[in-house]
Formats: sequence, structure tokens, C-alpha cells
Amino acid sequence: MSVTRFEIHVTDMSKAMTFYSQLFGWTFHPMAGAEAVEYHRITGAAIDGGMMRRMAGSAGVGAPVRGAMLTFPVADVDVAYAWALANGGAEALPPTDYPGMARIAYCEDGQGNIVGLSGPSQKGG
Repeated sequence: MSVTRFEIHVTDMSKAMTFYSQLFGWTFHPMAGAEAVEYHRITGAAIDGGMMRRMAGSAGVGAPVRGAMLTFPVADVDVAYAWALANGGAEALPPTDYPGMARIAYCEDGQGNIVGLSGPSQKGG
């Protein structure tokens, strides 16, 4: 079994679109019939994805992760992480090597979501 799609719930659609389009190169397209929740399809991701307006308040910065952790491949974890922090993101887990697996970092996206960044381990992997 594999993941077939993902959704990101946000409070500020415009700000979130800018964050993710610049971090991952995604583009967003409003979905007909879903205007009430401001649903946008995401293109440029490896799997089908969407972004929609959050229906309730988000967990505050520093709160435990709620829901699934989505981790996306990036060319350079340290560069992407630094960009995220400089552009409205907040630290959740600094870039860390997991030898034999990957280099991983988590950042908060400015909307209460934690997003993972993954790339080659600097110690092999």
C-alpha cells in the first residue's frame, strides 16, 4: 500500500501558497465546486495533493505533531530548511543525519502545520 494523495489545511491561503510554491515549486489551481472551503489542487508534487482552508483553529507553535507527518524530497535539506525559517517558517527539528537512511528536518509552515524535508545523509545514506 502507498500514499495516493495529501492535503494541507491552512488559515491564510495566500501566504501558504507563496510558502509552498517557493519551497517546493508547486502550483495551485482552484477546484470547481469547492469554493466554500477554498480547495486548491497542487501540481508539481510527486503525488496528488490539495490545500484547503482550515475549518478550526490550529495547534500553536511548539504543540505536538497532530495528524500525519508529510516529508518531501529536497536537493539540499540545510538550504531548504534555512529558506523556510527565513520565509515565515519556524523550527521544529533542525537538519539531522540518520545514517543509512536520510538527512531530515522538520519546519512549521507558518500555518500550524509541520512539514518534513528529506535528502541524502551527509554521513552516507
